[in-house]
Amino acid sequence: MNKANNHYLEVKSISKYFGRRKVLQGIDFYLKKGEFVTIFGPNGVGKTTLIRVLSTILNPTDGDFLLEGVSAKRDPVFIRKNIGVISHNPYVYPDLTANENLRFFSKLFGVDDIDKRIDKLLKLVNLSDRRYDLAGTFSRGMLQRLAIARALLHEPPILFLDEPHSGLDPRASEVLDQIIADYRKTDTTFIMTTHSLRKGLELSDRALILTQKGIAYNERVDNLEEEAFKKIYMEKCEA
Repeated sequence: MNKANNHYLEVKSISKYFGRRKVLQGIDFYLKKGEFVTIFGPNGVGKTTLIRVLSTILNPTDGDFLLEGVSAKRDPVFIRKNIGVISHNPYVYPDLTANENLRFFSKLFGVDDIDKRIDKLLKLVNLSDRRYDLAGTFSRGMLQRLAIARALLHEPPILFLDEPHSGLDPRASEVLDQIIADYRKTDTTFIMTTHSLRKGLELSDRALILTQKGIAYNERVDNLEEEAFKKIYMEKCEA
């Protein structure tokens, strides 16, 4: 890790264009190990695109993402081994059972003692009784719970949460909240996007506000009340 600046994770001047359309430009921020940052912003400013770039699903047009000094451009496999992604898209295969999905991803990540790990995670997300059912038969909430298990298979030190509560039923939301609470007791680092100011402030150490012009706000949120942050949010998004 870069001990000179104590940055565990560095986002350095990331830009992303689709043709001539600018989605992200000059995004910079840094995190220490174990921090929880929430990225707020209106629809269309590129929050999901940023998560997809940081998780190496998309390549940036310019800039880079470093984890412990390792460049995502130079070693994307290292990045993927160290991250888990939970989003409103479950990224599971509907024609495979829950067990088959988790076995497939376990092999990709080189998980040890696969059956034991799958048993533990299916119990964690309350899907043990649906282990051998096709994912395509699952409800939205069940798919999200399976996606949570998939993201945690390799015990990643970084979790990306892209609107993770979107479309969740109460049971799935409760499971996710408990998992986040448990992982917050460890050194896990979180980057989350959400439209919920309350949920984001409740969970975060630091808040970022992303606008069309880039990062407009990047501060710790210790003791910051929702109404005060709402005022800041509105001012930054209207500027």
